[in-house]
Amino acid sequence: MKAEFTAEELDFQSEVKTFLNDEFPAEYREKVDANVRLNKDELVNWQKILFKKGWAAPSWPKEYGGTGWSQVQKYIFATEMGLIGAPEPIPFGMKMVAPIIMAYGNDEQKARFLPDILESNVWWCQGYSEPNSGSDLASLKTSAVRDGDHYIVNGAKTWNTYGQYADWIFCLVRTETTAKKQEGISFLLIDMHSPGISLKPIVLIDGHPEVNEIFFDDVRVPAENLIGEENKGWTYAKVLLTHERTGISGVPRGKKRLSSLKRIARETDDGFGSSMMENDAFKNKIAALEIDLEAIEYAELRTLASVSAGKAPGPESSILKIVGTELAQRIDEAFVELAAYHCLPFVPDQFEDGFQGDYISPGTSASAALTYFNNRKATIYGGSNEIQRNIICKAVLGL
Repeated sequence: MKAEFTAEELDFQSEVKTFLNDEFPAEYREKVDANVRLNKDELVNWQKILFKKGWAAPSWPKEYGGTGWSQVQKYIFATEMGLIGAPEPIPFGMKMVAPIIMAYGNDEQKARFLPDILESNVWWCQGYSEPNSGSDLASLKTSAVRDGDHYIVNGAKTWNTYGQYADWIFCLVRTETTAKKQEGISFLLIDMHSPGISLKPIVLIDGHPEVNEIFFDDVRVPAENLIGEENKGWTYAKVLLTHERTGISGVPRGKKRLSSLKRIARETDDGFGSSMMENDAFKNKIAALEIDLEAIEYAELRTLASVSAGKAPGPESSILKIVGTELAQRIDEAFVELAAYHCLPFVPDQFEDGFQGDYISPGTSASAALTYFNNRKATIYGGSNEIQRNIICKAVLGL
């Protein structure tokens, strides 16, 4: 997207570029460019660098430590972060539970939790899906029974991302059994170090234990950790999910990946004496990806403008989630096409910390396969795309 920025906005863009070039550690940039995951300490360190600058939470209200930026400034910042490959803060604290605490928490909860989230002193994870309650989240069964000043929590959560690092988890729990399953659900904050919590990693198809099962066995949780009203958690969860789905569209990261894709295509022989970038079929594929990415960007900007006006994201967040994740998978497929037979044999262990090399340069192209495998889940998390289409049919088309 080409935006007509004002002189002040261009100055801001220059400031952001200078900051990222100077402060995003070179060793982190090398790992990102080589498709190597940053570890927990590196992610937290980068978030603290942003915090020190005052840029950790652009979307937060200024009264809680936000930047007070305009929507254009937020767009510029997100774009420049994506183009350089700097990771955004881990979303579970900053973008997911924090807005719920701001909107529905009491003053004591805001004072207790928000400063540490802003400074990245704590790592949060999400407790929504269960072994038998994924897309049909409202059927969840993890129970929280009131016992004096505590809740006693029993049950299990699954597909929990990076819970092995987490200090706290925000959970949907059933506090009452009702005829309507969306009722009787509450929103509870739980210390991950509480007695009775155990964790079992789930190794994904790319060989990385990115997600977990978490088990609660008579876990005592102070009642003061309840957010909002008891049995109103489903209302809060829906607000959180719309914010999560909007962020999944991944426009800035898509721009960086398309730039890498084109660079590698210019360096890859098509088997007929030309580069893949000169291959008409592949050029058409890249053009289609760029057009769709720009369309998503316009849609996301309209959604973010609505949010900046004080409105919560509506069903358009489901549209962004569908199109954004499917586009990301199409980009994965294009990388795999460039890598060709180099993708076939791979050993996941060789792509842990320490792996160096280009994204899918000859001889190391298996990283394209690993990324392809990992991102197959993108159309499932945050609410499967099939469920999102049902939401759109009901909310937009009235079906």
